[in-house]
Amino acid sequence: MSFAWPIALIGLALLPLLVLLYLWSERRRESSQAAFGNPDLLPNVIDRKPGRLRYLPVAILLVGLAAMIVGVARPHATVSVPREEATVILAMDVSRSMKATDVEPTRLDAARAAAEGFLAEVPEKFRVGVVSFATRAAVGVPPTHDRALVEAALDSLSPGEGTAIGDAVALAVRLGQPQQPDQEGGDGEDAVPPRAILLISDGTQDGGSVDPAKAAAQAKERRIPVHTVLVGTPSGVVEETLTGGFRRIIRVPPSPETLQMLSQATGGEFYTALDDERLRDVYEELGSRLGEREESREVTDVFAAFASALLLVGGALSAFLFRRVP
Repeated sequence: MSFAWPIALIGLALLPLLVLLYLWSERRRESSQAAFGNPDLLPNVIDRKPGRLRYLPVAILLVGLAAMIVGVARPHATVSVPREEATVILAMDVSRSMKATDVEPTRLDAARAAAEGFLAEVPEKFRVGVVSFATRAAVGVPPTHDRALVEAALDSLSPGEGTAIGDAVALAVRLGQPQQPDQEGGDGEDAVPPRAILLISDGTQDGGSVDPAKAAAQAKERRIPVHTVLVGTPSGVVEETLTGGFRRIIRVPPSPETLQMLSQATGGEFYTALDDERLRDVYEELGSRLGEREESREVTDVFAAFASALLLVGGALSAFLFRRVP
């Protein structure tokens, strides 16, 4: 928490003095009662003693006063607020290994279904694009607000060969550029709408013309985090039918190294989705994260309302406890 006028917090130093003044006043009152009256006769005058409850109104009033002083200092708190707009590029691996059925029904189908759930999590004002990559990267649909176009692009994905991860990230970076390039020179990361790449794959670079490390440097330069999701299990296999009717079984365990490098180099997050349920959870988590941003807001009104309520409660409680005490 920060304060726009922190010098006002000096007023908090007066609170211990007020406590000492109250205790001194209480002792003086008790001494005067003993000097000018007989304490044994007090039960005949009042029907009860407030006891330790007499300190409660004072404590409430002091807390209310402290809240009021803090409010005068104009506190600011960091809160999560919905983003108004952003651009997210879904980079989908459609290599041969994504046909593996260790994630039901296949890795690709599970990724597609989870991506559709992701679309439901991000705000409608977000632009979402799709990039698919196998031997090369291709644009499924450029960033758009039309969710139907995005879903159609996801439905059209089909397995190919190779895993050009670097090409996919480089292409996604180009797609994620703001619609008004002159905004890029603005001051601070809020000069353009936030951008992010969400890449899902099960392996390392295989083919393509762009090295993943170079693509990560491009994304970092543009301040575009690459969130990566590793899908699949070590037991994943792909079956192929060869000439003559023979069948070949290829082991396709997931390989996390490249995806971890991409997320670490760009400030993104790396996730492991060992099954379709975990994959849906990852997409929902990322959708929720991208849908909010941290913002510093003044919360003076909160402290003012809290202080007012405490002062009213303290005053009312004081009147109730001492209404019959001389």
